[in-house]
Amino acid sequence: MLSPKSAETVRATLPAVSGAIDEIATLFYEKLFAAHPELLRDLFNRGNQANGSQRQALAGSIATFARHLLDHPDSRPDAMLARIAHKHASLGVREDQYPVVREHLFAAIAEVLGEAVTDDVVRAWDEVYWLMAHALIAVEKRLFREAGVRDGAVWRPYRVAGRVQETDEVATFLLRPADGAPVPASRPGQYVSVQVQLPDGARQIRQYSLSGQPDGGLQISVKRVAADGPSGAPAGEVSEYLHTQVHGGETLYVSPPFGDVVLSDDGDGPLLFASAGIGCTPMVGMLAHLAATGSRRRIITAHADRSPATHPFRTDLRRLTGKLADATVELWYEEGAGIEEEGVGRESGGAVDAVDGVDGVDGVTVRSGLMDLTQLALPAGTTAYLCGPVPFMKAVRAQLLDSGVPSAAIHYEVFGPDLGL
Repeated sequence: MLSPKSAETVRATLPAVSGAIDEIATLFYEKLFAAHPELLRDLFNRGNQANGSQRQALAGSIATFARHLLDHPDSRPDAMLARIAHKHASLGVREDQYPVVREHLFAAIAEVLGEAVTDDVVRAWDEVYWLMAHALIAVEKRLFREAGVRDGAVWRPYRVAGRVQETDEVATFLLRPADGAPVPASRPGQYVSVQVQLPDGARQIRQYSLSGQPDGGLQISVKRVAADGPSGAPAGEVSEYLHTQVHGGETLYVSPPFGDVVLSDDGDGPLLFASAGIGCTPMVGMLAHLAATGSRRRIITAHADRSPATHPFRTDLRRLTGKLADATVELWYEEGAGIEEEGVGRESGGAVDAVDGVDGVDGVTVRSGLMDLTQLALPAGTTAYLCGPVPFMKAVRAQLLDSGVPSAAIHYEVFGPDLGL
């Protein structure tokens, strides 16, 4: 809770800070990396720094936290804090790094806002910063303790025991602990961080959802991020490395599983999994868990992709669904040509076709175009899990709200900085 005087100052200055927050965040990172280049080299995602998404996420989180303290002084935005803390823990962020961030953040605020940054303003926003920092540190310490690691000491060597090429763009890597000890426990929907040393010496880190947890190992599936000529976006450094350099037998450094968007074992209500592209990876992990435990819940799996050829885990989706007592599959492919498959219903608008018998699975429907969940009859009490590009999740979330699914029942995972839906 902010002190009354600080709350008054923050309320008065929040419009100015919010209006300049993008400029502040940009300058903050410039100052931080000038003083500590090792952080850009070995901790921060250089791709997200280049495209500006990390700056937007930082700016949004600070403004959101400050606004919450003013509007709800007796509570904290725990959902936002938990998501950030899980990301930090998986990267090995340490408590002693928070003062470093504070130093360069406040230097950027002072430089951007100039004479408006009085001693009272510094004290008020310092209070905001440390309320947020100490809340994150407390959650991160608990996460480290639960994972059985010392604060920030998350890296463990894993041997690449196998690789499967799912599509031209997606490869699955089976990882086993190099020391032969048991893998850490995980929950369906969680992710791990993977650290690789690139040719320039940088140790870049990326987070990948667990697409399965075979006996004695972990399984991640990685989409190769190609360069985008029109936008000028470079190829993904780590995904490119994994696809071209890792074929089996190599050693990768991997964190314990983290992540707050997980499948709850509580309850027996209906579930909806809605994904697009590589966003299917946490959904496949959740489905594998449900199939392994013999779940009898009503389950609808909806996936959108460019075409069947680009759809990862297409066969696994049907195999896992076939093991469940009450599950159906709804597919949308943007490229309409050739989407018919033997035994699979086809819909291009209008009523849903009856579908029978794909690998023993009843209830697989294929549609052309973009996903539209308003076409489905969602059972009352449905809990939804979303994963895919942010524009896709925004559209799908709106469809679910229009269909009567309450906001609290819609959970989403973002690959990259969470800019919010």
